[in-house]
Amino acid sequence: MKVLVVNAGSSSLKYQLMDTNTEEVLAKGICERIGIEGSLIEHKKADGTKIKKVTPMADHSVATEIVVSMLTDAEYGCIKSMDEIEAVGHRIVHGGPYFFESTIVTPEVVDIIDECSEFAPLHNPAHIMGIKGCTKVMPNTPQVVVFDTAFHQTMPAKAYTYPLPIKMVEEDHIRRYGMHGTSHRFVATEAIKLLGNKKDTKIVTCHIGNGSSISAVRDGKVLDTSMGFTPLDGVEMGTRCGAIDPAIVPYIMQKYDIPVDKISDFLNKKCGFLGVSGYSSDSRDIEAAILGNFDESLPNCPKTEEEKAAVQKHSLLAAEILAYQVKKYIGSYTAAMNGLDAVIFTAGMGENNPELRERACTDMEFYGIKLNKELNAKTLRQPNIVEISAPDSRVKVYVLPTNEELMIARDTEACVKNMK
Repeated sequence: MKVLVVNAGSSSLKYQLMDTNTEEVLAKGICERIGIEGSLIEHKKADGTKIKKVTPMADHSVATEIVVSMLTDAEYGCIKSMDEIEAVGHRIVHGGPYFFESTIVTPEVVDIIDECSEFAPLHNPAHIMGIKGCTKVMPNTPQVVVFDTAFHQTMPAKAYTYPLPIKMVEEDHIRRYGMHGTSHRFVATEAIKLLGNKKDTKIVTCHIGNGSSISAVRDGKVLDTSMGFTPLDGVEMGTRCGAIDPAIVPYIMQKYDIPVDKISDFLNKKCGFLGVSGYSSDSRDIEAAILGNFDESLPNCPKTEEEKAAVQKHSLLAAEILAYQVKKYIGSYTAAMNGLDAVIFTAGMGENNPELRERACTDMEFYGIKLNKELNAKTLRQPNIVEISAPDSRVKVYVLPTNEELMIARDTEACVKNMK
């Protein structure tokens, strides 16, 4: 089945056309600046042929038309007509307490996704625009929605319930939802295969990127996860602070005169790696700064030797904070699951930052974790699964590239086949 996988943002539309029979990406690309002057599409097909084209896109419907025209283009396309697209799969950030699995798009489903916009105001409205755009262009093509939050819905109440007045919890749906569920599900599924499909597998999946979350997955089901009611909870991230003492929030609001409507922006965009280092939110810049190498094109690049020493010191601190937090989550989730079979590192930093993995897995022999440091050091930008644990490690440690688009395509195919 040929499935068009769509991830719509407020002014963007990422896409991949996948053949689920071979699990091959036939073409992929992104439409940017939708509804804004200077709209453009970047498109690439499997053989490497690519194009970047500036073209007006008034809305997501027009963007979808342009995507379809590119996919069917004689030179840059990979299909002969739109009819070859058998289904569309959409990534949806938040399904609230309503969706436990991927589902076929209906008007009722779209209405509920809209209700969940209060939990993800920057994402869900954009996803709805993507759905409506595809509906207008391909009205007879079935569409499926795949939720980032759905995989985490197996958490028990003791894990997802915040100790707030129960009326708030129940009536306002304030609870731990978790994010990156499609990624955690993909890597956990692959890890279970690597472990021989044995029963009662106990896995900690570490999705570490500019946004990061860690999950405890027991026998294929989430027991707990680090992100909470919003993606701000959990570990330190590129610009997010992660979990902090709640009393800090009113304290800094008063001390630094930060108004209510600005505090969320501060915690989400001014903290994390960027805040601690005072230099950059990118782990590559952080690791380079630790070694004394600075990017002069960055606005916060230090000038004097004194400034460079301070940034070097604080960059190391930022890196150590994240690794320490990852280590604590691995330990606490091992306790929650009463054991551990494997630790998985995935996403941008998880796959490409050996220093992070070594810091997080050092002095973990008590838990049965022992790293092959030489192999770990050279494992980055690697498309294949790599086991980086030492031969005598009781717990397996893998670098496992995530593939959320493939998971969405698989779900889409399964849902559409169940319709028939």
